[in-house]
Amino acid sequence: MSSWIRILLIYSLGIFYTVAGINHFVNPEFYLPLIPDYFPFPSAINLGSGILEVALGLGVLVSPKTRKMASWGIVILLIAFIPSHVYFIQIGSCVQEGLCVPEWVGWVRLVVVHPLLIFWAIWVSKTGS
Repeated sequence: MSSWIRILLIYSLGIFYTVAGINHFVNPEFYLPLIPDYFPFPSAINLGSGILEVALGLGVLVSPKTRKMASWGIVILLIAFIPSHVYFIQIGSCVQEGLCVPEWVGWVRLVVVHPLLIFWAIWVSKTGS
């Protein structure tokens, strides 16, 4: 693989999760309805998710030593987000006064996009620099 593509994939992963994490603080009303009703303390979950995404995204960017651990942290976080994606499908892929998409989009996100995000993070964890 070309070195510029490898660098692009590494840095875009770090930036993607850093920005996504910041968005948890800037736009919590987007995320809160996506947290399943059966989870307690949705505001704390949102805050914790944001903190973790920022920390892990920055960890990918800091150095090869932190990149591996941060990438695996992203994989674990993505696995932890699966109940939220299932919940979104269960509620018809539509949040009142929020995100509404056709139900098939929720399924594509769960069974195609989410595994690709996991694969991306695993790939980055294996890059040396």
